[in-house]
Amino acid sequence: MNNEWIDLHVHTTASDGTVPPREIVKLAADIGLKAIAITDHDTTLGCAEAMAAAPAGLEVVPGIEISTRYHTAVHILGYYIDSSNAQLRQALDWVLNDRDRRNRLICDTMHADGLPVNYEQLKQRFGQVIGRPHFARLCVEFGLAQDVQDAFRRFVGKDCRYYSPRNFLTIEQSIALIRGAGGIPVLAHPFQYRLDDGALRELIEHCIDSGLRGMECFYSGYTEEQSRYLLSLAGEYHLLVTGGSDFHGENKSWIQLGTGTGSLQVPAALLAALREVHEAGI
Repeated sequence: MNNEWIDLHVHTTASDGTVPPREIVKLAADIGLKAIAITDHDTTLGCAEAMAAAPAGLEVVPGIEISTRYHTAVHILGYYIDSSNAQLRQALDWVLNDRDRRNRLICDTMHADGLPVNYEQLKQRFGQVIGRPHFARLCVEFGLAQDVQDAFRRFVGKDCRYYSPRNFLTIEQSIALIRGAGGIPVLAHPFQYRLDDGALRELIEHCIDSGLRGMECFYSGYTEEQSRYLLSLAGEYHLLVTGGSDFHGENKSWIQLGTGTGSLQVPAALLAALREVHEAGI
């Protein structure tokens, strides 16, 4: 791979990925990436390990992906996050505690169905941030589903047997937390929300009113036409442009680090622009 490519959307075992941070950076270096961003769900716990283990020539951007609730679920990425920020840590603790509440309900339901599930053992195995992909993996291991995708369709997806809702931060809160921690807030994978042009523009404008600075225009599975459309929107709204694979390891086995579903190429120049804004404190 050309060493001028980057991946600004990467998940590790700190949330619902299956590759530890120290191994992610090795993999990134091995395939020739110039930089990656660690963007685990609702946590920055993987960033320090990845940054400490990064070999020379690989930049690791400390980041996060915060789940929010709009008319639909919307994810906000944050780059160059100061994970020691007190308000951010307090908010993420609230999110983690609410996840725990939800997860224990799911465990109770699985246990009532005769499945050998122990939440404390689950956290020892997967880490502190447990999400539905972990329960999906259990469904596969118990022989209930063929793979993680099948488990989401039949067991842990919305309205399924092992689904339980959780509470979310708002878009406004999430963007304020990211900016308060010195970070740059970016709207993740806009087409994943299945909005028409008008509704997508409303979402973008709502996010901008809340302090949004960028939008993810390159993403696994997006066609050149889709990326061109998002680039035109980013230009129209004067937003920074980012891109990434949304790598999760075996939990999204069809997505590879750096190349996504095979054709993803995120130019390093995008990170240079992001870094310039961060360093200027704009």
